[in-house]
Amino acid sequence: MSKNFDVVVIGGGPGGYIAAIRAAQLGMSVACIDDWKGADGGPALGGTCTNIGCIPSKALLQSSEYFEHANRHFAEHGIVLEKSASIDVAKMIGRKSKVVKQNNDGIAFLFKKNKVSFFHGRGAFAGKADGGYEVRVGDEVLTGRHVIVATGSTARALPGAPFDEEKILSNDGALSIGAVPKRLGVIGAGVIGLEMGSVWRRLGAEVTLLEALPEFLAAADQQIAKEAIKAFTKQGLKIELGVRIDGVKTDKKGVAVSYTDARGEQQTLACDRLIVSIGRLPNTAGLNGEAVGLQLDERGFVAVDDACRTNLPNVWAVGDVVRGPMLAHKAEEEGVAVAERIAGQHGHVDFNTIPWVIYTSPEIAWVGQTEQQLKSAGRAYKAGTFPFAANGRARALGDTTGLVKFLADAATDEILGVHMIGPMVSELIAEAVVAMAFRASSEDIARICHAHPSLSEATKEAALAVDKRTLNL
Repeated sequence: MSKNFDVVVIGGGPGGYIAAIRAAQLGMSVACIDDWKGADGGPALGGTCTNIGCIPSKALLQSSEYFEHANRHFAEHGIVLEKSASIDVAKMIGRKSKVVKQNNDGIAFLFKKNKVSFFHGRGAFAGKADGGYEVRVGDEVLTGRHVIVATGSTARALPGAPFDEEKILSNDGALSIGAVPKRLGVIGAGVIGLEMGSVWRRLGAEVTLLEALPEFLAAADQQIAKEAIKAFTKQGLKIELGVRIDGVKTDKKGVAVSYTDARGEQQTLACDRLIVSIGRLPNTAGLNGEAVGLQLDERGFVAVDDACRTNLPNVWAVGDVVRGPMLAHKAEEEGVAVAERIAGQHGHVDFNTIPWVIYTSPEIAWVGQTEQQLKSAGRAYKAGTFPFAANGRARALGDTTGLVKFLADAATDEILGVHMIGPMVSELIAEAVVAMAFRASSEDIARICHAHPSLSEATKEAALAVDKRTLNL
């Protein structure tokens, strides 16, 4: 016998679980289906982000950064270790798993608190029903007046080199390496490649990143990207741009990557392990969308309009499985907006104010348009920058790499983009997002009092620099 709900959400990642909670807050009966399993075989809510993405990667980044501070930077602060610090990789991985489990359990608690019915298993469309759609999970059939597809994405493998999670690793395997490899190869110098490469480089691995694009971090402002590659190279990451991968072979010794470098010369990278981070694919396998006529676009994403409506009445889709950036916070915003639209409200997502963050050291964050985008569009703009080298708090931290950059309309002074590289800019970017959401000018930020000494003063000074009136440079 079918169980009836106002909303059935397929997927318990950031888009799905947030949509389920918001719909329940708005008075609807809600079911959420998710098939992630934890180490004990039980439910592990949170999707890729919580289980093999955002949360565990940040745990390892933090652990590896502490290790690097102990071995390379403590002496600057007068902290002397009789011997160099050593790393217990198993304990580090165990802590990461504990952090993941805490987040899994936290979402389960939120479901109980908000009276969301949870079903553990893989959800798939079974057909249309009077007043809604049937979704099968295991032996049960749920009927939803509305269905939200939030099935996320999966790592893209290299053709001819499938993931074995032992030598050829996706983000999943990269988070569970049992010992520090002597030589680590990474294909793809994007967010995942840089973060995972940074983790294992700090712990002692020789890390080489191979990137197909001729420009480093092409999506970022190029002034910021140039600062970043300079910093990463100084740390010891070897980054090759403009390469073409010709083949990957594994044997008992490790992995051999054949590639053509930017000069057109044949090269071979020999490594113990290889992380492949060349993008992600929408996860629609097993969804059985054909049973109800769900339309996919030419790239395999669920086709949606600006409001996340699919081609089917009362069927919605959010997050990585639809167009737009594959970011957990973007999925959350879409999930909230869809729940509110179902309730008759006016949910809204502004794609122009979605921040991007790379949690390396230095961190990289931005929101809005880059300088190259403004030039390409022919828009007149003013720019202002301020280096962390001139910031008192950054000096006290001993971390002065990087800068803050503002881009503002030449006529109106409206902020068009803010770009940062440096300490804790993942937190500093929020001020820029708020400012852009309210269509603030650089003058508005320049006139706001910022605490002293704080890293946020670099944001104020960069805003002042737009008008060529910095105070501390």
